Amino acid sequence: MLSIVPYLVQHPGSALDDVAGLFGVEPDPLRRDLDLLFMSGLPPYGPGDLIDVDVDEDDRIWITMADHFARPLRLTRNEAVAVYIRGTELVATPGVPQAPALASALAKLRDSLGPDTLGEAAARIEIAAAGTGTPQHLERLRAAARDRRRVRIEYFAASTGEWSSRTIEPEEVFADLGNWYVAAWDVDAGDERLFRIDRVRDATDTTETFEPRGLAGAGRQLYTPTEADVPVRLRLHPGARWIAEYYATTEPVERDESLEVTLPARQLGWVAGLLLRVAPDAEVLDPPELGERVRELAERTLARYRD
Repeated sequence: MLSIVPYLVQHPGSALDDVAGLFGVEPDPLRRDLDLLFMSGLPPYGPGDLIDVDVDEDDRIWITMADHFARPLRLTRNEAVAVYIRGTELVATPGVPQAPALASALAKLRDSLGPDTLGEAAARIEIAAAGTGTPQHLERLRAAARDRRRVRIEYFAASTGEWSSRTIEPEEVFADLGNWYVAAWDVDAGDERLFRIDRVRDATDTTETFEPRGLAGAGRQLYTPTEADVPVRLRLHPGARWIAEYYATTEPVERDESLEVTLPARQLGWVAGLLLRVAPDAEVLDPPELGERVRELAERTLARYRD
């Protein structure tokens, strides 16, 4: 209907059978869908905000009060990339039935965006979604979440680069951006945590059970900003713009050849590693000490190659 309505606005008085044939649908279902347009429109959804549809005695269609739909919906660049990433993730999720129409739409969207627009993030997500193997402890954590049973895990935190032993209460296991996660209550920290399952090297069941707290799973933000976060202000050139689409960023400002964003971070160490990967396509605007950390990390990395 998002395609049919703009066509009818631009071609008033079109015959019902002609429109049905043009869009590959049957006339009767099309008439029923047109009847539903009486309940569609814009906020606040008063009588003057709803679409007016009239199919006359000659089966010709007239639409008014639909100027907002006079042209087909067009996605912004960021919206298109977000749709592509989420759709690719959904197609690749184990256990989801095959969806040929979605796969075809994603292929067309990928071709339209082009490799430069998709960037490194979307390319990496596509590779991961295509199937790089199931995390070792996925099924164990799924079973623990189903049975409401505590689990002891050995976990690698990318933000600190260290392994730690934790007791968790896993509530939701889900896939997002090509990776598997478990939303859990960290018993030792006394707080909610999100763990990437491929960073769990050991998981041991316990005999203790727990009452769920209603932690969010699929659809949640992969990073939840806190008061302890440091706002990192970055200038992203084309080769690093994918950062704004892959991570939770705020306050975007478009410049002539770049994009400025704020990236909330609890630890500056992982941000320094990220910026080293995309140098020189990203610049640190604030805080100043982050730029120094990137330089120090670059020097240590170069020293290893020299050795």
